[in-house]
Amino acid sequence: MTLEQLRIFVAVAELEHMTRASQSLNLTQSATSAAIAALESRYATKLFNRIGRRIELTDAGRVFLVEARAVLARAAAAETVLSDFAGLSRGSLSLAASQTVGNYWLPPLIHRYQLLHPGIKLSLRIGNTEQVAAWAIEGIADLGVIEGNIDEPALAVQPIADDELVLVVGHRHPWAKRGSVALRDLKTTRWVLRERGSGTRAIFEQALAKFGLAAADLDVALELPSNEAVRSAVAAGAGATVISKLVVAALLKTKALVELDLPLEKRHFSILRHKERYLTEAEREFYRLAREA
Repeated sequence: MTLEQLRIFVAVAELEHMTRASQSLNLTQSATSAAIAALESRYATKLFNRIGRRIELTDAGRVFLVEARAVLARAAAAETVLSDFAGLSRGSLSLAASQTVGNYWLPPLIHRYQLLHPGIKLSLRIGNTEQVAAWAIEGIADLGVIEGNIDEPALAVQPIADDELVLVVGHRHPWAKRGSVALRDLKTTRWVLRERGSGTRAIFEQALAKFGLAAADLDVALELPSNEAVRSAVAAGAGATVISKLVVAALLKTKALVELDLPLEKRHFSILRHKERYLTEAEREFYRLAREA
């Protein structure tokens, strides 16, 4: 078993498609298929079910995927230690971010990083707060940046910036001509919220608890998996929401959305990393630039 075979297996498992995995690895499809066939043949174990043009992991494949990722993470860590001797002239940094951070706060920081250190290859994947934490634990990401709170003993979490949450409604909403709403009014309208597991949803539910309410007390019309979907639904009149001001700033300027006063605390953007993994020079530089930002 080689590291290259493990890389191919993980790519095929994550993409669930032989051709797309081949393209992502810059390999021919025949080379990718041969690597998977060699693993299955050597260990007499089926790793994938082939169903028409679709493939899916077998039970053995799912178990093996966890171990394969762990081996590749350790190999990457060993390579990183050696790369650090070259300073910031070469290397890589894999980032993961929750949606508000990844789509609105992080891109200018990544751009600045690349201008300063073009030899460092940056990659970014976006999920919700729980997914980002899981990727950092599994070694899929070197650093995660989240807007929610996370309680995970394996991770070191450092607040890095503040974010302002705002209550907004569409310009035709009955509240749109008000300057503010009373807490008792929160039960009188429909709501559009992010899905459970997102930092935005968790922070809003914490705020509700301080008001003596729960999400179950509200008329939740929609639960959507992205900030952009929530923003569009609210602008279309689907209800009210609490969301990062970064996400709705443009629509507030055009008055497609209206901001209402509600006593909401600021939340933190935080960087998280696995406590037991080597902190590289590339990661130290990201911390430095993030603090400046």
